[in-house]
Amino acid sequence: MNLKFKKRTKIIATIGPAIDSKEGIKKLIEAGVNVFRLNTSHGTMEDHLKKFKTIRAVCEEYDYNAAIMIDLQGPKIRVGNLKKDIELEIGQEVVFANNSKEMNVIPVDYEGIADDLVIGDKILLDDGKIQTVVKKVNDGKVFAEVTNGGILKSRKGLNIPGATSSLNAVTKRDIEFIKFAVENKADYIALSFVRQKDDVLLAKKYINDLKADIPVISKLEKPQAIENLESIVSVSDCIMVARGDLGIELSPVEVPICQKKIIEECNKQKKPVIVATQMLESMINQPIPTRAESSDVANAILDGADAVMLSGETSVGKFALKAVETMAEIALTVENSRFYKFDNDFKISEEMAITRQAIAFGADKMLKYVNAKALISFSHFGYSTRLMSKLKPSVPIIMITDLEETRRKMALNWGVYAFCKMWDDVLTSELLKNIDNFLINEIGLKKGDYVIITGSAPKLITGRTNFIRVHKIGT
Repeated sequence: MNLKFKKRTKIIATIGPAIDSKEGIKKLIEAGVNVFRLNTSHGTMEDHLKKFKTIRAVCEEYDYNAAIMIDLQGPKIRVGNLKKDIELEIGQEVVFANNSKEMNVIPVDYEGIADDLVIGDKILLDDGKIQTVVKKVNDGKVFAEVTNGGILKSRKGLNIPGATSSLNAVTKRDIEFIKFAVENKADYIALSFVRQKDDVLLAKKYINDLKADIPVISKLEKPQAIENLESIVSVSDCIMVARGDLGIELSPVEVPICQKKIIEECNKQKKPVIVATQMLESMINQPIPTRAESSDVANAILDGADAVMLSGETSVGKFALKAVETMAEIALTVENSRFYKFDNDFKISEEMAITRQAIAFGADKMLKYVNAKALISFSHFGYSTRLMSKLKPSVPIIMITDLEETRRKMALNWGVYAFCKMWDDVLTSELLKNIDNFLINEIGLKKGDYVIITGSAPKLITGRTNFIRVHKIGT
């Protein structure tokens, strides 16, 4: 089998100034990138459109399969523009107000700051480096005491753990980028700062109102999201463990357990899960990762993550390509180790299609009895293929669809390699010959190898999955 089908864990790379050329994107895909993230917190819509078109042009020219994720900024709170940097010292009183122009008042772009905060609440600045505690709220102003000092600069981030009820889940800027995603047929939309399932449903409503059906990735980075984990996962298409803000609003020491808890719930509900933030952070400036970073990536994969994500490492890093190669190498090493094994005790959910669950479970169990080399999944929208992916089978899942959009979306799913073929026909001897030629010439299997085929009847692709076939190539 071709080496490119060996890595099962998917890699997401953030695109930025470091690499945005056709040649650079081509190299990233060849190194192991499956999904490209466009971070709308930075850059203009014109910048993102250029990157979007470049990625699609590379995929079309070389017949690569890579998805594009539009990551919405969300209700990120920031300090306003300061006349000069402010040195904050422990014990000092500071005053915050929405867009204030007053001297000695720190302006913030958060209209509800005086309404949502009460005495005792924490205000964290610059990724939590500077910390304050609210002492008084009066006349639209919040008075706080500095408990951990530092230099505050303009436009630094501001976090208020658990006290942001007046913030809109989907901002005006987000709505514009949702329109952008729909117009350009993006494959995924990532929703930032999800607190409850209604946030996800609101984003989906905006998407549906535009007559589109783009999967939503919920980014969990607020304490409320952990409290509402089960319900958020149930309405999301995918979950991202966004450890940056999560580690600020909770505590860095709590993040590892939260990560395991989120992955466990996603696997229980059969939803893809991404682990993100500072995975190979040192590779922004260094050509090799720290041992701790390598262990971090490995442990996320061992926990059961479907995908791992690079942020600054590929968007602004000096060693973007090397970072991807390193992450792919870590994934392969983990996947080939004796420690990488999962309990495939597939619990049938009455909320999902029973037949397709049973077939996915049965196909996985059949693999070892015939020493099959691959699972071949024929699917129109990819429902059954996604179920197979969550079982983490011992062989690659080769998916055949008749929709290019479905092919791209499957780039995020663990162990799935999707192809677009116009093979929606009755499974005749002639079609089996075409399938065999494909498996030998494009996948690298051999005559006499066994594969497990799943699909629908009478049409192979467009019906609901309802059969399993044990197939010996070339016979």
